[in-house]
Amino acid sequence: MNFRTDLAVEAAVNCRLGEEDILQQTEKIGSLTLHRTRVLTPRGEAAVGKPKGRYITACLPPLTDDERDLSEHAALIGKELAAMLPPEGTVLVVGLGNRTVTPDALGPATADLVLATRHIGGEFARAAGLTDLRPTAVVTPGVLGQTGTESSETVRGVCREIHPCAVIVVDALAAGEAQRLGRTVQLCDSGIAPGSGVGNDRRPLNREVLGVPVIAMGIPTVVDAAMEGCAPMMVTPREIDLMIARGAKLLAMSIHAALQPAYAPMDLVDVARGT
Repeated sequence: MNFRTDLAVEAAVNCRLGEEDILQQTEKIGSLTLHRTRVLTPRGEAAVGKPKGRYITACLPPLTDDERDLSEHAALIGKELAAMLPPEGTVLVVGLGNRTVTPDALGPATADLVLATRHIGGEFARAAGLTDLRPTAVVTPGVLGQTGTESSETVRGVCREIHPCAVIVVDALAAGEAQRLGRTVQLCDSGIAPGSGVGNDRRPLNREVLGVPVIAMGIPTVVDAAMEGCAPMMVTPREIDLMIARGAKLLAMSIHAALQPAYAPMDLVDVARGT
């Protein structure tokens, strides 16, 4: 039975193509298992249903409020994210999704915890000792039903004004296996098509649309529960509120680890909460 998934590691499970089309590697680092998938050719794209690019899937233990574990995982994920970004320049962080629908609130919840720094400069930055902050802008474009505009239209307009060197897009994902919910972080450098995992495709946010590299990151919050004889459905766990809160904190810390390596990610999350 076919299932819907945003995760390249799931989509490539039964792929029988060679390494010239799809390259897969697995690495264990501490308590994380990193699955690296590279889709290299149009044939590879057709086989896994994903555009060409790099996909990194971090499988981690169940998320808790343990700050030491969060910091360790954020440092490792942030290192992978930093390797996908240009070394300098303004970065735009985009939180996709609907904050009023809990399983879809991961993007906005993460954006709320990312410290915007693009406006901090000049004498104020020097006086506060913040001259080494990388310029970061944060936007939550909402969803079409709320705003009447596609997320890609809003983000493209912001890009035209602030000229970022790259865009990080955060969104909730769909998985094919329940055990991946809240325990998997995916990064990819091919952008994202919002809603594709749940059959509600919107216009993509990628390099072709925005004109700069687009790094997508997310955590699965819903799973395909397709059953024979039943209408397709996506389901989410009872503890989804806790999963979103912890997942958003991990992703925000990972973004800070990548963009602001001179500062403790947890400290920047706390500052963002208070702004």
